[in-house]
Amino acid sequence: MTRKYQCIICGRKFPEGQGITIEYGDIVLTFHSNRCASKFLRLLLERIPPEEIKGYVKRLREELLEGLKAKTLAKTKRI
Repeated sequence: MTRKYQCIICGRKFPEGQGITIEYGDIVLTFHSNRCASKFLRLLLERIPPEEIKGYVKRLREELLEGLKAKTLAKTKRI
């Protein structure tokens, strides 16, 4: 039997294997679409004081950009 989840943003129900489910410690966040997930992220970032999260966001952004640079370098043709 397929388990049903409910989106915490819009309330829409969706079957297991669809949508986005994020487990964070003992908290389970369920979203039926990427739009609802991005709305949650936007709301979360608006409520957290910038001085508390700014360092984490900056470091993660730098890590992701470094990964993109490495991926781009790996794809370039070498003659």
